Amino acid sequence: MKLHELSPPKGARRSARRLGRGPGSGRGKTAGRGTKGQKSRSGGNVRPGYEGGQMPLQRRLPKRGFTNIFKKQFAVVNVRDLSRFEKDTVVDEVVLARAGLVKGRHDGIKLLGQGDIDHPLTVKVRRCSKAARARIEAAGGSVELV
Repeated sequence: MKLHELSPPKGARRSARRLGRGPGSGRGKTAGRGTKGQKSRSGGNVRPGYEGGQMPLQRRLPKRGFTNIFKKQFAVVNVRDLSRFEKDTVVDEVVLARAGLVKGRHDGIKLLGQGDIDHPLTVKVRRCSKAARARIEAAGGSVELV
Protein backbone atom coordinates (compact mmCIF):
# COMPACT_ATOMS: atom_id res chain seq x y z
CA MET A 1 0.00 0.00 0.00
CA LYS A 2 1.28 3.43 -0.95
CA LEU A 3 0.38 6.88 0.30
CA HIS A 4 -1.40 7.83 -2.93
CA GLU A 5 -3.55 4.69 -2.70
CA LEU A 6 -5.07 5.61 0.67
CA SER A 7 -8.66 6.82 0.71
CA PRO A 8 -11.36 7.17 3.37
CA PRO A 9 -13.87 4.29 3.68
CA LYS A 10 -17.11 4.41 1.72
CA GLY A 11 -19.67 6.70 3.40
CA ALA A 12 -17.14 8.45 5.63
CA ARG A 13 -17.13 11.65 3.58
CA ARG A 14 -20.16 13.54 2.29
CA SER A 15 -20.08 15.84 -0.69
CA ALA A 16 -20.85 19.49 0.02
CA ARG A 17 -24.43 20.71 -0.44
CA ARG A 18 -24.75 22.46 -3.81
CA LEU A 19 -26.85 25.55 -3.19
CA GLY A 20 -28.74 27.60 -5.77
CA ARG A 21 -28.79 24.93 -8.51
CA GLY A 22 -32.41 25.02 -9.58
CA PRO A 23 -35.78 24.17 -8.02
CA GLY A 24 -35.30 20.39 -8.35
CA SER A 25 -32.44 20.43 -5.84
CA GLY A 26 -34.67 21.65 -3.01
CA ARG A 27 -32.21 24.46 -2.38
CA GLY A 28 -32.54 26.53 -5.55
CA LYS A 29 -33.44 30.19 -6.06
CA THR A 30 -32.68 31.71 -2.63
CA ALA A 31 -30.33 28.83 -1.69
CA GLY A 32 -31.73 28.36 1.82
CA ARG A 33 -31.09 32.00 2.79
CA GLY A 34 -34.71 33.16 2.82
CA THR A 35 -35.87 36.30 1.07
CA LYS A 36 -34.31 39.76 1.49
CA GLY A 37 -32.38 41.10 4.44
CA GLN A 38 -28.74 41.41 5.38
CA LYS A 39 -28.10 37.68 5.75
CA SER A 40 -29.51 36.92 2.31
CA ARG A 41 -26.95 39.11 0.54
CA SER A 42 -23.49 37.98 -0.48
CA GLY A 43 -20.92 38.98 2.13
CA GLY A 44 -23.72 40.12 4.41
CA ASN A 45 -23.70 39.12 8.04
CA VAL A 46 -23.39 40.75 11.45
CA ARG A 47 -20.04 40.99 13.21
CA PRO A 48 -19.35 38.82 16.28
CA GLY A 49 -20.88 40.33 19.43
CA TYR A 50 -23.47 42.41 17.52
CA GLU A 51 -26.86 42.26 19.25
CA GLY A 52 -29.10 44.02 16.77
CA GLY A 53 -28.48 47.52 18.08
CA GLN A 54 -28.94 46.55 21.73
CA MET A 55 -25.99 47.60 23.87
CA PRO A 56 -23.57 44.65 23.50
CA LEU A 57 -22.56 42.55 26.49
CA GLN A 58 -18.91 43.62 26.37
CA ARG A 59 -20.03 47.26 26.67
CA ARG A 60 -22.66 46.63 29.36
CA LEU A 61 -20.15 45.08 31.76
CA PRO A 62 -18.04 47.42 33.91
CA LYS A 63 -14.32 47.68 33.34
CA ARG A 64 -12.27 46.22 36.18
CA GLY A 65 -8.70 46.72 37.34
CA PHE A 66 -5.81 48.08 35.37
CA THR A 67 -2.54 46.96 33.78
CA ASN A 68 0.59 48.09 35.56
CA ILE A 69 2.93 49.21 32.78
CA PHE A 70 5.89 49.23 35.21
CA LYS A 71 5.45 45.59 36.26
CA LYS A 72 8.63 43.52 36.36
CA GLN A 73 8.63 40.03 34.81
CA PHE A 74 11.06 37.67 36.51
CA ALA A 75 12.29 34.38 35.10
CA VAL A 76 12.00 31.63 37.73
CA VAL A 77 14.75 29.13 38.54
CA ASN A 78 14.48 26.56 41.33
CA VAL A 79 17.29 25.23 43.52
CA ARG A 80 16.85 21.73 42.03
CA ASP A 81 17.76 23.16 38.59
CA LEU A 82 21.18 24.27 39.88
CA SER A 83 22.34 20.73 40.71
CA ARG A 84 23.51 20.31 37.06
CA PHE A 85 26.37 22.79 37.61
CA GLU A 86 29.80 21.72 38.82
CA LYS A 87 30.98 22.29 42.39
CA ASP A 88 32.10 25.90 43.19
CA THR A 89 30.72 27.31 39.91
CA VAL A 90 29.65 30.95 39.73
CA VAL A 91 26.08 30.83 38.39
CA ASP A 92 24.75 34.08 36.93
CA GLU A 93 22.23 35.15 34.26
CA VAL A 94 24.58 34.35 31.37
CA VAL A 95 25.37 30.85 32.66
CA LEU A 96 21.68 30.11 33.28
CA ALA A 97 20.75 31.30 29.77
CA ARG A 98 23.49 29.14 28.20
CA ALA A 99 22.23 26.12 30.14
CA GLY A 100 18.72 26.72 28.77
CA LEU A 101 17.14 27.35 32.19
CA VAL A 102 16.15 30.92 31.28
CA LYS A 103 14.64 31.88 27.94
CA GLY A 104 13.07 34.97 26.42
CA ARG A 105 12.79 38.51 27.74
CA HIS A 106 12.73 39.20 31.47
CA ASP A 107 13.71 41.83 34.02
CA GLY A 108 15.88 39.48 36.06
CA ILE A 109 15.96 36.04 37.61
CA LYS A 110 14.32 34.97 40.86
CA LEU A 111 15.64 31.91 42.65
CA LEU A 112 13.00 29.78 44.37
CA GLY A 113 13.53 26.99 46.90
CA GLN A 114 12.02 23.85 45.35
CA GLY A 115 14.34 20.84 45.48
CA ASP A 116 17.72 20.30 47.10
CA ILE A 117 21.37 20.78 46.24
CA ASP A 118 24.35 18.91 47.71
CA HIS A 119 27.38 20.91 46.54
CA PRO A 120 28.38 24.59 47.02
CA LEU A 121 27.68 27.19 44.32
CA THR A 122 27.95 30.96 44.12
CA VAL A 123 24.65 32.22 42.69
CA LYS A 124 24.24 35.78 41.38
CA VAL A 125 20.58 36.66 40.76
CA ARG A 126 18.26 39.68 41.03
CA ARG A 127 15.94 38.15 43.68
CA CYS A 128 15.97 35.11 45.93
CA SER A 129 13.48 33.51 48.32
CA LYS A 130 14.44 32.79 51.94
CA ALA A 131 14.04 29.02 51.42
CA ALA A 132 16.34 29.07 48.38
CA ARG A 133 19.00 31.08 50.22
CA ALA A 134 18.82 28.69 53.19
CA ARG A 135 19.25 25.59 50.98
CA ILE A 136 22.22 26.99 49.07
CA GLU A 137 23.95 28.22 52.22
CA ALA A 138 23.30 24.84 53.90
CA ALA A 139 25.18 23.20 51.03
CA GLY A 140 28.12 25.57 51.61
CA GLY A 141 27.36 28.00 48.81
CA SER A 142 26.40 31.67 48.72
CA VAL A 143 23.79 33.91 47.10
CA GLU A 144 24.60 37.41 45.84
CA LEU A 145 21.84 39.80 44.81
CA VAL A 146 22.86 41.89 41.80
